Amino acid sequence: MPSPSPSSTRDPAYAHRLQQLSARDRGLRRFVDLQRPYRWNVRHLQPGFVLDIGCGIGRNLNHLYGLGVGVDHNAECVAACRTAGLRAFEPAAFAASEFAVADRFDTMLLAHVVEHMTEAEADDVITEYRPFIRPEGRVILITPQERGQASDATHVRFVDQDAVRRMAQRLNLQVVSISSFPFPRSVGRVFTYNETVSILSARREG
Repeated sequence: MPSPSPSSTRDPAYAHRLQQLSARDRGLRRFVDLQRPYRWNVRHLQPGFVLDIGCGIGRNLNHLYGLGVGVDHNAECVAACRTAGLRAFEPAAFAASEFAVADRFDTMLLAHVVEHMTEAEADDVITEYRPFIRPEGRVILITPQERGQASDATHVRFVDQDAVRRMAQRLNLQVVSISSFPFPRSVGRVFTYNETVSILSARREG
């Protein structure tokens, strides 16, 4: 029986939905590995040691061989990560952990996260965790395009290239690149899993 529709990403039903989608992908892997291009892409970005904000049930941490630490406000998502042998914390637990050290990480990854937040909320999250990223590190944002945006009732705003550039300006981040993956940008209007991949430099002046 399908899980009830989640009301927010903090809802246990949201974790259950992610787990159902992951189980579907595992079942289909006998015929086609749906995650293969996305797994390749996140590795190709060479993010180093990653602080995965909004890590969910750990898909990207798994793609990166566990070379990182996840933070998520959904307790069931964190529990699923830990069951899978990944390092993940709720925010308060991360703040008290040995990983909450200035410049500890190479990259902050927010994959399918900021579209669940208002501009102010997203700015606050990146600002809160930015001290843990080394001065020459990066912030990587992965966001859905039109069809993906419409596929999840917990999405609250559309984060396209223009929205990313405005965010970068507000937070004094440098835009390194913004690209569409795995298909050209126009495909995002009809293909749920087309993504906007934005790489920002977290370089701090002084």
